[in-house]
Amino acid sequence: MKLGLVAEFDAAHSLPGYIGKCANLHGHTYQVEVVVEGEVGEDGFVMDFYHMKKILSAALQDLDHRCLNDLLPNPTAEKIAQWICDRLVEELVATKIKLVSLKLWEGKNKWVMID
Repeated sequence: MKLGLVAEFDAAHSLPGYIGKCANLHGHTYQVEVVVEGEVGEDGFVMDFYHMKKILSAALQDLDHRCLNDLLPNPTAEKIAQWICDRLVEELVATKIKLVSLKLWEGKNKWVMID
């Protein structure tokens, strides 16, 4: 069975070497949608939403209200999504839960997805 969770964070970035407005420092409200999959346990849960929210919040805490260039040399949406994905996989490795997909919106109407 699959379950999903959505969270948001705000951050700034610039894209080095980019020709256009995004070369300048600017900010976004990012939205992250995570889908995980696993078996329903005897407790009735694949994973408690509270526990999933803690894992996602921990993965996003280093991004929220930061300049992403301090963490990633070229913080494109693709690189940010991969950074989040890597942290989630680290946290989920101790469980029997599999990360199915991660979708990252950079503002409205623009997104990247890892599945």
